[in-house]
Amino acid sequence: MGEFNEKTTCGTVCLKYLLFVFNCCFWLAGLAVMAVGIWTLALKSDYISLLASGTYLATAYILVVAGVVVMVTGVLGCCATFKERRNLLRLYFILLLLIFLLEVIAGILAYIYYQQLNTELKEHLKDTMTRRYHQPGHEGVTSAVDKLQQEFRCCGSNNSHDWRDSEWIRSGQAGGRVVPDSCCKTVVTGCGQRDHASNIYKVEGGCITKLETFIQEHLRIIGAVGVGIACVQLFGMIFTCCLYKSLKLEHY
Repeated sequence: MGEFNEKTTCGTVCLKYLLFVFNCCFWLAGLAVMAVGIWTLALKSDYISLLASGTYLATAYILVVAGVVVMVTGVLGCCATFKERRNLLRLYFILLLLIFLLEVIAGILAYIYYQQLNTELKEHLKDTMTRRYHQPGHEGVTSAVDKLQQEFRCCGSNNSHDWRDSEWIRSGQAGGRVVPDSCCKTVVTGCGQRDHASNIYKVEGGCITKLETFIQEHLRIIGAVGVGIACVQLFGMIFTCCLYKSLKLEHY
């Protein structure tokens, strides 16, 4: 019996050490997950107003929430490990499982949206740009369109001719412009009055191709982070179960 207890105690110490190392890495991973979510929301969300679906935004919010919970869970995991409290280990395991599900959901949403992004942009981007640009209450869309066209050097959803259907231009409020000034290679007030290729960007595929590539790159990052951290958590759940079982054996 003494030999059994000695082996069990040695195994418990090893598991505690492994779980502690995991929690340290896990806490840093939570910080990374939260940072990716905040980065997406704060710095890369300029074009969210141009998207018909809220899936892209939802994946970013899920990562932020998951990151916060991961960091809190990492602290709880350390307490549960060193205090050897089985009730805390149960709670820790449940939180790990919850985070695992959140990150898998974020990864799945990113993958699904990645597949349907092209269709959504083709169906909705032109309508959004022509009907909401420079319209009251849609200042966010106006700012996003101007930034999109300048940053990616494009004009119109498919091409510059899309702006002929713009409510802003057709209403006569555009001051003689045939395209927004943000289409111009050198932006000055009123430069959109001339849509010659020497004056404006005429990119094949228009802004749809540029925006699709941009968002797909970020969806790949979100999906990789979500699924990658979720896979790492499997080891944490295994270590937790082993430690829980080891403590139970020692108790008896």
